[in-house]
Amino acid sequence: MAGSPTARRRRLSIELKRLRETSGYTCAQVGEALDWSGSKVNRMETGSGRVQPSDIDALCRFYGTSEELREFLKALARQAKTRGWWQVHGAGVPEWFNIYIGLEHDASTFRQYQCEVIPGLMQTASYASALHRTGAHLSPQDIDRAVQVRIERQAMLTRPDAPDAWFVVNEAALRNVIGERDLMREQLERVLETGELPSTTVQVLPFDSGSYPATGSFTMLGFPDQEDPDIVYRDGITDAVYLEGEHHVREYTRAFDGLRAAALSPQRSTRLIESVLKEYTR
Repeated sequence: MAGSPTARRRRLSIELKRLRETSGYTCAQVGEALDWSGSKVNRMETGSGRVQPSDIDALCRFYGTSEELREFLKALARQAKTRGWWQVHGAGVPEWFNIYIGLEHDASTFRQYQCEVIPGLMQTASYASALHRTGAHLSPQDIDRAVQVRIERQAMLTRPDAPDAWFVVNEAALRNVIGERDLMREQLERVLETGELPSTTVQVLPFDSGSYPATGSFTMLGFPDQEDPDIVYRDGITDAVYLEGEHHVREYTRAFDGLRAAALSPQRSTRLIESVLKEYTR
């Protein structure tokens, strides 16, 4: 069964909640029937608590599921306990970001708007390191780990099953000088290279685009399995927000479509990036 531990845990939570709602029970009723607390059932359905194969056995007996479904859910529970490759880097990757990396790893579509910095999936090691030295109170070793994870994440754009990735980048991110001008020149060259990848599209939202439908950076992830709903991700300094409801996804999809319409075409975006790049080479 392919996929990251985070994605498996999310899929397990979705399936458990669906089973309960289809059966017409509340979390409290299920907990009472199984001599558990209702909060334990809720934690299993939200992915905030570990689910043991024995818990799956009990739930499936209560719901009267098929043996095939029970074995599938037990496999999800076992595999959700494994660690992702990015989880060996300690403080370099905060716990709240571990969740995102797992979801990103399994995405089949990727939509991101960045208004201040170059998107992480196209950052050079030097650019990423400069950002971490400025914005985080990490040791040099943890900064190195964080940068390593960021660079390893970029492999998703070049693998055979690369997601359909679309970036809209505000012109401010191109002109906001991080580190030295040589660093920025190298960084914009990387942006141009990323835009040439077969499954990747890069657009620039220019300063003169007028009004546009966004108030901050965000990412939308879509998944190959229809049972896994799309998710919107927004992060901050110490935490992140994950939005999964149909209303949220619909509104952010509308906003991203508006950003794409307001941005320069990929071809004109390339010309603007090249123009800014020349400014860094003078």
